[in-house]
Amino acid sequence: MKMNNLTHRSIIVSNKKMTFWERIYLPAILKGMAITFGHLFRTKSTVQYPEVSREFSEIYRGKHVLKRDDEGRERCTACGLCAVACPAEAITMVAAERKPGEENLYREEKYAVVYEINMLRCIFCGDCEEACPKEAIFLTKEIVRSDFEREKFIYGKDELVEPADPARRIDVSNRQTPEVLEFKKNKKLRHNR
Repeated sequence: MKMNNLTHRSIIVSNKKMTFWERIYLPAILKGMAITFGHLFRTKSTVQYPEVSREFSEIYRGKHVLKRDDEGRERCTACGLCAVACPAEAITMVAAERKPGEENLYREEKYAVVYEINMLRCIFCGDCEEACPKEAIFLTKEIVRSDFEREKFIYGKDELVEPADPARRIDVSNRQTPEVLEFKKNKKLRHNR
């Protein structure tokens, strides 16, 4: 019994015999060589890095940074939303309660004792940045440095938290929309304090 095709899109393939020129592949080889020689005389798109650096997009996503607030306290509250949003599961953290006397170090009662990003797993999608309710994590324009050992690609808080000195802080204003920047100016809101 012959089955009928439901879509009627089937194509009958012919078993056409190849000609002598098709069997020796000479025309195909000559056509490929012509394309190769044509590329020899085009302008090169290679950049001699590190002597010459490429121009990056304004919204280039590079190395992560954990931000501090205006008073120098860490913004991260170890809520775990960035780790949940990460499709590569590159972020791990351990939360702890803030002790008395640490109010100048951590913004909220809960903070991340351990915060690690495995840069070998990270796909630089920016989902962690979007998921963070405290605007604690951002992707910068800095390129992740290369290395030969895998252990050096697991970045802890020592490499991720920005310096406490306000002059050495990393500007991430180009990562935020004008609406967000306007919202941040209102210091009456708890989020901006």
